[in-house]
Amino acid sequence: MTRQTSLETALRRLAPALPAHEFAVVVDHACGSPALKRATPEEAAWLSLVAYIRHRMTDYDELLADHYDVDSARYFVADDMREFLRDWGVRRALAPDGGDGGGA
Repeated sequence: MTRQTSLETALRRLAPALPAHEFAVVVDHACGSPALKRATPEEAAWLSLVAYIRHRMTDYDELLADHYDVDSARYFVADDMREFLRDWGVRRALAPDGGDGGGA
């Protein structure tokens, strides 16, 4: 099984209701990220999904641009992130501080 196939399988299990466009972007990120090459497919799928939501679906980057520190920005977008995770069928919990457990 190729790395991409393993990632796709892991992401389908993780987020069964993830729309096709988002699915493709998350898999591409997981496959192309040098930092995720050594991660298990399951962990790479999780970290890529969380990073995708944080950067593309929330105001996280705007908060950083407005000089919020990383921890504060993560805190302020955590509820929005949890909503996307829930809507996409993800049962894994986001850390209470809005972190992902892996620094993504």
